[in-house]
Amino acid sequence: MITTVLVEDLDPASVDAGVAAHYGDPAREQRLLAESVGLVDRGNRGVVTVTGPDRLGWLHSITTQHVAALAPLTGTELLVLSPHGHVEHHAGVLDDGTTTWLDTEPGRAPALLEFLSRMRFLMRVEPADVTADWAILSLVGPDTTRVLSALGVGPLAAPDVVAVPGPKFAAGSVPARSTSEYATAALPAGGFARRMPYGADLIVPRASVSSLTSSLDVPPAGLWAFEALRVAAGRPRLGFDTDHKTLPAEIGWLAAAVHLEKGCYRGQETVARVHNLGRPPRRLVLLHLDGITTDSPPAPGTPVVSAEGRPVGVTGTAVRHHELGLVALALVKQNVAADARLQVGDSAAAIDPEPFGS
Repeated sequence: MITTVLVEDLDPASVDAGVAAHYGDPAREQRLLAESVGLVDRGNRGVVTVTGPDRLGWLHSITTQHVAALAPLTGTELLVLSPHGHVEHHAGVLDDGTTTWLDTEPGRAPALLEFLSRMRFLMRVEPADVTADWAILSLVGPDTTRVLSALGVGPLAAPDVVAVPGPKFAAGSVPARSTSEYATAALPAGGFARRMPYGADLIVPRASVSSLTSSLDVPPAGLWAFEALRVAAGRPRLGFDTDHKTLPAEIGWLAAAVHLEKGCYRGQETVARVHNLGRPPRRLVLLHLDGITTDSPPAPGTPVVSAEGRPVGVTGTAVRHHELGLVALALVKQNVAADARLQVGDSAAAIDPEPFGS
């Protein structure tokens, strides 16, 4: 019998409440996602739809991504920035030819909908929060293609991500398309499958979640396992690994979610200035924590301190990884050396020497 432990059973205040943290063995579930494939319930994510003939051109004009020519059944990612270029929203995108689907962090759909509604003006668009009716499930692992084929939608092409040009790049260096393109297909029983770097997301009606999961020959894995692999891969989450002053260039979102040559949008000037300078104020790193004094992961926002006692950054998500041990994502100042001796709470910390994606 599977033992389901919900996130709120372990942390009643977590914004990730509503889904399983694990099913009895978090380390085994991590290995499952790393070596085979598992199904992760991410149904706590918010889902916003935009319909209307102007939807793609309108989203193109108010977000960081080039979506004006997004082909039907294609996905990508986008950001909404503040006037000063700080990240306010991050969303996965899927357009089915008549509707653009935006999935975002738990609890953030109302704020995203409020922003979109304020920006409508005279455009023929209709944004709506459909979180109550639609859920996100994620297939994670190297055997994802096999499961997609069994669902009747595979194989889907691997993610296509445009390389980020260097500072002061020549005009025309970035093609006039979304900087990340994720192959998508309609599911025969309703909903969509979207290929992602970690596997695939299934966007399905909540009413069909139970029948879909029971029909798949895929073992479940909890959010803890998904988060552990996410941290090791250096994939940030808004609100977990970002703060109110986070810039896209600091956390590696330029490639997936920002088009550096498209027209004006809120915060574009800051994006261009930071990229042309080539050194954002902070950078996202993976910290290895010694776990000698404590094996409890530090809370998000815990200061990262230099050997001299100076604050040089803050932690984001911290996890116990099945191979790496206790690790955490952190935003640290750009001038912190890669071999610096650091402290996080009671734990000594060291920056992983391998850049994300290497």
